[in-house]
Amino acid sequence: MISSGTNLEDSSPFWEIPFRKIRSSWIPLDIRGTVFQEKVWQALMEIPPGETVSYAQLSHSLGQPKAAQAVASACASNRLAVLVPCHRVIRGSGDLAGYKWGIERKQKLLKKEARDQ
Repeated sequence: MISSGTNLEDSSPFWEIPFRKIRSSWIPLDIRGTVFQEKVWQALMEIPPGETVSYAQLSHSLGQPKAAQAVASACASNRLAVLVPCHRVIRGSGDLAGYKWGIERKQKLLKKEARDQ
């Protein structure tokens, strides 16, 4: 469900809807993965728009501090790019890491979120 104020008649692509108008907890998602992948994907949806975390930070928050590589793998398995915002996860160095839909798109999504905040 998209919150009020969003014009559903608008022909703009989904990714051009301001992120602050989307409440991903209201969107019924039927995505399936391993128990770990689903934990990662849920944690991704809790990262506020315009913010980033590292793979290591995310693995720590899941209580598995040595699972940064598994977190990266779960992000790569995400098929719902913007709804499950794996673009908000970066390397510990602050560099943008690989992104299934391309680093350029990841960079654009992060810049758009930062502007919308």
